[in-house]
Amino acid sequence: MSSSKSKSQPSEQEIKQQFQQFQTELQGMASKIGELEQDSDEHSLVLTTLNEVLTEEPDRKCFRLIGGVLVERTVKDIVPTLQTNRDGMQKLIAQLAEQYRSKEKLFDSFKTEYNIRPAKA
Repeated sequence: MSSSKSKSQPSEQEIKQQFQQFQTELQGMASKIGELEQDSDEHSLVLTTLNEVLTEEPDRKCFRLIGGVLVERTVKDIVPTLQTNRDGMQKLIAQLAEQYRSKEKLFDSFKTEYNIRPAKA
């Protein structure tokens, strides 16, 4: 009999809290994905510009902001680092997108399990 009590339905308040937690987590993940996509796009734009310079003047000075400090480097030194950073961001975006889809499926299952439907306006 005690096993049936341990499997009892959560209260309405607990369901609301779980629902809000799912929404908050999904919004946070979507925000982070958007932020990383923007950073990746900025890296791509800079790389496009620097690749043009790289063929003509590989030893040309350029500056990079690292942790709030402006550092002087050459184009040939910066390009590989930027490519590595951009590629890492793109991998992270793909991982976060997969996690987002997983979390979204869990959320959909949760909504189905507790018969939660969107409110009509």
